[in-house]
Amino acid sequence: MCWSATADLVAGTAVAAVGLVCVARVRRARDLPVAALPLLLGAHQLVEAAVWGTGGGCSPAATAWAVIALPLLAVWVPAGVLLAAAPAARRRLWGPVAVGLATAAALAYGLANGPVTAEIRGRTLGYGVNVPWTPLVLTGYLFATLGALLLGGDRRLRTLGVVLAVGALACSALWRLEFASTWCAFAAVASLLVLGWVRGREPAAGGP
Repeated sequence: MCWSATADLVAGTAVAAVGLVCVARVRRARDLPVAALPLLLGAHQLVEAAVWGTGGGCSPAATAWAVIALPLLAVWVPAGVLLAAAPAARRRLWGPVAVGLATAAALAYGLANGPVTAEIRGRTLGYGVNVPWTPLVLTGYLFATLGALLLGGDRRLRTLGVVLAVGALACSALWRLEFASTWCAFAAVASLLVLGWVRGREPAAGGP
């Protein structure tokens, strides 16, 4: 993924298809936001395929990509984990939710006050986004998304959080300037773990 428009298109379609399966199989309404995460991330990669098609620069596709990657995910992930969590785990998840809301507000402000640009850099895409207080906002973003997965108390979601944390470190080390693009691509692939989470949430045969 992220190596070409075709790679984003194929991978995005596959991940979105897994997301549809997750949504179709979910049995509890409160699990729906987490179950829909692969669908959202698959659609996100399809949007990036459109960014490749523009050849870079400022475009509606680049703006849509940034809206999903930044403020939307900063709220979606912690809120979804909070809804799906057992009652005993919810108190510690309010921290990631609050940080996610504050981070999303800062990111939305930045997007509203500056254009989003995309630049093709060989086999990756780099995005130019007006992010205020970048180190603080990035820390808040990672705490809201990864922190919620790690603190939610669910073993499968904790595994997803660990996988994404390792991916974030690898993407940051290998592709510093293209971190956002490559990490979101990795997150889309890693979200296949959500299918296992959905299956694990299904009531046992003969159960209530």
